Amino acid sequence: MASELRVNTLKDAAGNNSVAMQYVAEGSAKAWLSYKGTDTVAIRDSFNISGVVDNGTGSYTPSFSNVFNSISYSASGGAGSSNSNGFVRLNTPAAGSQDLETRASNAGTNYDEAVTRFTAHGDLA
Repeated sequence: MASELRVNTLKDAAGNNSVAMQYVAEGSAKAWLSYKGTDTVAIRDSFNISGVVDNGTGSYTPSFSNVFNSISYSASGGAGSSNSNGFVRLNTPAAGSQDLETRASNAGTNYDEAVTRFTAHGDLA
């Protein structure tokens, strides 16, 4: 049998540092991803990500396991490793996925990055 815990506020063991539950529930990332975009794309670690499609050089589509209720979620990403300095360009969002590109900061062209990270915040469906 499943149990349920209902609280309004969380505090540390000493009874200090309180946070209202709305900030825990609404402020937590609903999806995040770290993947390798060079050679064969490989997910390093993730939450609420069902997979990543490689659309070509520096172009990817992560899909969410549990979709957002609209395309109004907030997303951000970063790309780079010790040998490069890139950025993530977010393209058209969908409730179930987010198209993105990894781009070289010095040339502004797509390239496959060794380390790419992506995070999304919003309401799930």
